[in-house]
Amino acid sequence: MMWGDGMGWGMGWMWIFWLLLIVGTVVLVFVLVKLLTGGAGGGTRQDGPAPPAGPRPRRSLEILEERYARGEISTEEYRERLRALEEGDR
Repeated sequence: MMWGDGMGWGMGWMWIFWLLLIVGTVVLVFVLVKLLTGGAGGGTRQDGPAPPAGPRPRRSLEILEERYARGEISTEEYRERLRALEEGDR
């Protein structure tokens, strides 16, 4: 059985075309955002010199205090990590 004058297949291809166009646009925007933001993802370092080796307790304490102040960690977790840092200094 024929679908009238063949419009059924034409409409199907139009849906596929628009779907691919939308997906392509989303992917393009995602790639552009990654390029413009320097591709920073998840705090991983892709290039550049490695941080100096050895303990840096003062900086570790600063980072811990900053995370606690921003509310990223609870008071209990802050105290546990602070104890671990203090034990590492000994």
